[in-house]
Amino acid sequence: MTTEETIAALDRGEVRAAEKVDGEWRVNEDAKAAILDYFRIRKLEPIEVGPYEYLDKIPLKHNYAELGVRVVPPATARYGAYLAPGVVMMPSYVNIGAWVGPNTMVDTWATVGSCAQIGADVHLAGGVGIGGVLEPPNASPVMIGDDCMIGSRCMVTQGARVGNGSILGEATVLNPGIPVIDSETGEEVSRGIVPPNCIVVRADRRREFPGGEFFLPCALIIRRIQPGERQHINDILRDTGVSVS
Repeated sequence: MTTEETIAALDRGEVRAAEKVDGEWRVNEDAKAAILDYFRIRKLEPIEVGPYEYLDKIPLKHNYAELGVRVVPPATARYGAYLAPGVVMMPSYVNIGAWVGPNTMVDTWATVGSCAQIGADVHLAGGVGIGGVLEPPNASPVMIGDDCMIGSRCMVTQGARVGNGSILGEATVLNPGIPVIDSETGEEVSRGIVPPNCIVVRADRRREFPGGEFFLPCALIIRRIQPGERQHINDILRDTGVSVS
């Protein structure tokens, strides 16, 4: 496909910058390369939308009614981003190459960066920052699984991953350098990857350096959601003192 054809396919959701194949996430390097080429070949053009004026290389998405997507002014999604039916965008931003699954809420001032993959029935709460990853083309984008809740002001960047059904409490930071720790064992589970069906909060752990003791951020698994508990998730969050809104 040509660059223009690839961007059009990304916009329709027929091509993805990354997707699961046999249970493993694989990056579509050709799609990411097409996005980079699209930036090179496009020229700056004025865009007028009602009282708003923009100057950009990438057009905006349109035909939201046909797509079954609700977009609240002044939310913005760039052409080349896919929004599935049932997506709701409060005043927020979705960049080119991103894929946002069915019935997902992108709440006020949340951002979804280039090529990020957001699952179905996800809530990205107010001010959430989902980082974009374009270069190099083989770099993995951020991936958020289905049925996740990402609390206000969380930052998920540099190809970090959140498994299906997991919840991040407010202001949690997740990237490949952040340890994910099990509160019951104290063991480090991963770096930048939250397993499925976990409730995770921001925490700090003490580290000694030549200059003294300092506290560095980590992500702490405080509970694993058991089968059948999902319908009581609000009660569980209250009991554990976790806030996501």
